[in-house]
Amino acid sequence: MTFGFKRAEIIGALINTTTLIILGIYLIYAAVEKYFNPQPIDGWIVVWIATIALAIDSITAWLTYQAGAKNNLNLRAAFIHNLSDAFASVVVIVAGSLIILYQWYVVDLLATILISVYVVYHGIILAKQSIRILMQAVPVDIDIDKICKDIESMENVEKVRHIHVWQLDDSEVYLETSVNLKTMEQFQDLKPIKDLLAAQYGIHHSTIEVVVGNTLQMENCFELE
Repeated sequence: MTFGFKRAEIIGALINTTTLIILGIYLIYAAVEKYFNPQPIDGWIVVWIATIALAIDSITAWLTYQAGAKNNLNLRAAFIHNLSDAFASVVVIVAGSLIILYQWYVVDLLATILISVYVVYHGIILAKQSIRILMQAVPVDIDIDKICKDIESMENVEKVRHIHVWQLDDSEVYLETSVNLKTMEQFQDLKPIKDLLAAQYGIHHSTIEVVVGNTLQMENCFELE
């Protein structure tokens, strides 16, 4: 594993979000089925269990957020999971209260569908992000055409070819490309190109193939401070 196990987090996030989507779809099915085959609902049990769940889910959501949900896709998936559970508990408390006060049993169906749609929506968003990383797609905030133009505008650079940009995980971006130089003048120093990639695009890991005339050279740089 020359890249380490950083992709394991992305696989975990995809499994987590896929589970959320499947669970959300199943809950919609179960709610509709229950509506057409109604069962007695004890509003007080619903409210008390939902209140306990709300307290637990709120704490775990806060802990997950503090652990780094902003910058980690797997933690973000777990945070959305916990947040959706907390949101579900609030909706269930409201539904249980309406059942106790007014015997509005239909709110059980509406509450379940509302929660499930919310879960499926966020699950699909996170699943798409995970799949893009696993499929080595270009990060959504990076424009390859602009990278090429920026590099080609530099002195002695003639053409950028065969460029690939992908994410190793949700934070590290890699690049490999072939650069045609006009002369050997700057062959020994590709630092300006690497500084450009790091400063403007946050790309600190790059492999650059250099072509000067008919001469092919290779420079590898996996750690650029």
